[in-house]
Amino acid sequence: MQETELYAPVKAFLEGQGYTVKAEIGAADVVACRADEDPLVVELKTGFSLSLVHQAIARQAITDTVYIAAPRGKGRRFQTSLKQMKTLCRRLGLGLMTVRLKDSHLEVHCDPAPYAPRKSKRRKTLLLREFAKREGDPNTGGATRQGLVTAYRQDALRCASHLASTGPTKGSVVARETGVEKATRLMADNHYGWFQRVETGIYDVTEKGRLAAADT
Repeated sequence: MQETELYAPVKAFLEGQGYTVKAEIGAADVVACRADEDPLVVELKTGFSLSLVHQAIARQAITDTVYIAAPRGKGRRFQTSLKQMKTLCRRLGLGLMTVRLKDSHLEVHCDPAPYAPRKSKRRKTLLLREFAKREGDPNTGGATRQGLVTAYRQDALRCASHLASTGPTKGSVVARETGVEKATRLMADNHYGWFQRVETGIYDVTEKGRLAAADT
């Protein structure tokens, strides 16, 4: 397909909103004007791309009302791409529309607007909790997620080290001696495979756990 196939549906939609629409004005693919309002600009592309986003951002030097228009696809892959593009457009203050070419149906997914991110109190609390609990700075920024030392891992290592030196111990005692408040739950969950329950409420360290404790 060609970008020109998007023009007629976009033009018809905007004319239905009371705009006068013209193509290829200056560097813009589509320009629409209505009364004394700022012009509306639409950049047309046959698919989502970084170059399309760059073009739309460049048009924001002319007007705040800039849209991206692309053909609507099918399947999960397109839906994922559309969701990501909507998020990006909202962050950049761009509008986004798609055109279903078989019947020229146009859908506006978001309008240009200042970006106001919604803060997650829960995520902030978890972030600060991890920051406060983690001892020192054991990781290197930019490293892969695998093998990162978290506060949870540090707690598990304390428990494993204690058991390695004392042998099978009651969970409440491990909690008291290590300062890991949830030691019993941590050892029962056994996320790293470092612990084994020998009796009700009593845990020992596995060979894997002993090795992990020795490496610290």
